Amino acid sequence: MGKERISGSEALLRSLINEGVDTIFGYPGGSIMPVFDALYDYKDKFRNVLVRHEQGAVHAAQGYARSSGKVGLCIVTSGPGATNTLTGISDAMLDSTPVVVIAGQVSTAVLGTDAFQEIDFVGITQPITKWSYQIRRPEDIPWAVARAFYIAGTGRPGPVVLDFNKDAQVAMFDYEPATVDSVRSYIPYPAPSSAAIEEAARLINEAERPFLLAGQGVELGEAHEELKALVEKAGIPVARTMMALSALPSDHPHCVGMLGMHGNYGPNVNTNKCDLLIAVGMRFSDRVTGRISEYARQAKIIHIDIDHAEINKNVTVDLPIVGDCKEVLPMLTELVRPAEHREWIESFRKYNSIEHERVIAKAINPGEGPILMGEVARKVSEATGNSAILVTDVGQNQLMSARYFKFTQPHSILTSGGLGTMGYGLPAAIGAKIAMPERTVCLFTGDGGFQMNIQELGTIMEQGAAVKMILLNNNYLGNVRQWQEMFFNHRYSWTPMHNPDYNLIASGYGIASRLVVERSELDDAIREMLETPAPFLLHVAVQEEANVMPMTPPGAPVDEMIFE
Repeated sequence: MGKERISGSEALLRSLINEGVDTIFGYPGGSIMPVFDALYDYKDKFRNVLVRHEQGAVHAAQGYARSSGKVGLCIVTSGPGATNTLTGISDAMLDSTPVVVIAGQVSTAVLGTDAFQEIDFVGITQPITKWSYQIRRPEDIPWAVARAFYIAGTGRPGPVVLDFNKDAQVAMFDYEPATVDSVRSYIPYPAPSSAAIEEAARLINEAERPFLLAGQGVELGEAHEELKALVEKAGIPVARTMMALSALPSDHPHCVGMLGMHGNYGPNVNTNKCDLLIAVGMRFSDRVTGRISEYARQAKIIHIDIDHAEINKNVTVDLPIVGDCKEVLPMLTELVRPAEHREWIESFRKYNSIEHERVIAKAINPGEGPILMGEVARKVSEATGNSAILVTDVGQNQLMSARYFKFTQPHSILTSGGLGTMGYGLPAAIGAKIAMPERTVCLFTGDGGFQMNIQELGTIMEQGAAVKMILLNNNYLGNVRQWQEMFFNHRYSWTPMHNPDYNLIASGYGIASRLVVERSELDDAIREMLETPAPFLLHVAVQEEANVMPMTPPGAPVDEMIFE
């Protein structure tokens, strides 16, 4: 294709098409207006999703990316438009989510003069992105866009920022498409050491109590089948981090539950009883390890991760393997011997049976009293055939739905793990539904988080995104209240919530809704929600002062869980 003289704004759109972009989450403004003007002539090329706040744009792009495996894109203006994206960018960085944020910027001639809505967006975002770059010349647009998508989507994924000066948007130049398939000094897929893999196989073959911890890297690397092949051949029990709950089907015979502070009893106890710990695509977060000095001291530890910066960062390991788990796991599988470890796997079941008797049975089938979060999550999951995408906000709604939802398909849990961002859920659910319209998307949110980005109900209204919103309303900032009860002598400082009429708000946006107060109405309400071929708000009044149990108290060893 020969050169063609076009504006920088049109060049941006053509470059996005070259990267396979078909959906844009955005909000127009002065410094990005030339791009939105050019977009007017490209309506048939993109689905343009007008969010109601720029934070919502990034979270929606995250939901789109996490559910589809593609790079999400949002376009915003300069100044407050740009700074409103910072929470989402930080969230994407900590949770390894591939998004590209393109922000308008004032013209090059007035940079540094504190011009209207000028902000040093590159300087602000460099610590929280994989790459941040300012486009000052139209000639740089094709290369910058190609490089941005390459960096965001390869290796350990993450956010990239392009700061787009207004004069570069309007200037004319001879456009040529560009591709980027390498960047100097950037090695997204390091070659794993064959010697390390051989040693790992030896350790697995000799272990009597091997235990595998699956992290989100399995999902990001599309290594679901590779993980399954390894654990089935070697007879290894698998626990998953919250971010990786759909890395292995919930009913897989080797799946023993969720790790961490509010995880299952069996995996947390046996972390400190195994003789070999195999961590795959996870970063040993403090929410998983508990007190580091007491974490798996008796075990040899193998850590497989694509990012060398995670090796020995939190937990000192015996055998690091730096590489893509989709490549590493089959190499291991070829070398390990068939094994079963039946008694070892059964020990997880015994501990989890204790948890079921003391906590789970009461949480999902209380029989009487107020409705509980856990029973709502389990009923919704079962009503979808355990096949829905679960999107959560942050807090008790997140922990309870993660504990009691079940998963049969990959890429089925979207939650804010590293940053713990309240307000993530609603826009992320919109992005997930737009990316995967054929799948049921269930958002679990609390009355606190729901209000943080409640304006995105306008986006749902405009897009007709049939998100099923389950609002678990306990009239508290529930997770903070739980900590205040347990560790601050019941001093409920600024956690009781005075709530609006959520169903009336939904009605204002043309969204069907139903309020459930009595347990006898719950099954019928869930059925109505799922049978409605449109957005639906299921507003459930749940027990106000319920706690998420069991729990590893902060600073305690991971296996010292409390049940009451």
